[in-house]
This record gives sequence, structure tokens and C-alpha cells, in this order.
Amino acid sequence: MSSGVRQDGSGGPGLTTRALPEGRYGSPSGRTPARWRRWAFTAVALLVSAAVAWIAYVNLGPAPIDADRVSFSQQPGNAMSVTINVTRDDPSKPGVCIVRLRDISGAESGRKEVYVPAGDNHSRQTTVVRSIDPPVDADVFGCSYDVPTYLSSS
Repeated sequence: MSSGVRQDGSGGPGLTTRALPEGRYGSPSGRTPARWRRWAFTAVALLVSAAVAWIAYVNLGPAPIDADRVSFSQQPGNAMSVTINVTRDDPSKPGVCIVRLRDISGAESGRKEVYVPAGDNHSRQTTVVRSIDPPVDADVFGCSYDVPTYLSSS
């Protein structure tokens, strides 16, 4: 065991160097990683970063079709008239928006899919949605270009 005294005799604090037992730990390679490995790792890291950024942009970027609630009003028989403004990037495609109603507890009490025919970039749609309980609020759940076959006229 080392006493911690320098071998140069100065007596100051320090560590002594000892030779490791031969054959016990193998020989030190002494080689540093090849330069091409560093470049390959950097290239892979850049490709993975670019893929993550692209996926984030596709999933978190602006929606191609979107709607905002303009107004809603009570109708007789647990129903509500809802008016929405639809904005889309491709007016040649029809779309669908889901409008929902909420009751006093905040639970969804009614839902309706609203067909948005091809037309202008901005359009206004009005629909009446029926509810199982008296509705107190209306909102747009979301919109899509994937129109179900039972809604499309073709």
C-alpha cells in the first residue's frame, strides 16, 4: 500500500505511481477512437435529430383544416344551434368538422359531424345538435379532410 508520499522525496502530499500486476488487467490499447467513428457518430446524431424535428413539425405544426366557434344558441328540446367558421389550406377538398355540446357538469352531452363541402378557403357552417341533457356550451372538437362515406354525397 502506498503511503501517499512522493517518490521525489519532497514530502509534499501527492500520490505515487505503481505498476499494475502483469496479466491481470490486459494491456492498455493506447489507441484513440478512429476519426471516422467520430464523424459517423456525428452524422447519425444529425440524421436522428432531423427525423425528430420533422416528426414534431408534422404532428405539432399548423392544421390543414381548422374551425372556430362563432356562436351558439339554445333551441327547444335539448338542442343547440352552433355556427362555426372553417379555415382550410385546400379549398378543392371537402372536409368534416365535429361539433360537440356540453351539459352543466362539463360532460359531453351531444356530438355531430358537420360536412364542409369544397368551396372557399373560409366558410361558415350552421348546424343544430341534439343533446341528452340541457346543453350549456358548444365547441369544435376538430376537423379533417378524411370525410366518412356516409357524409359525402358521392
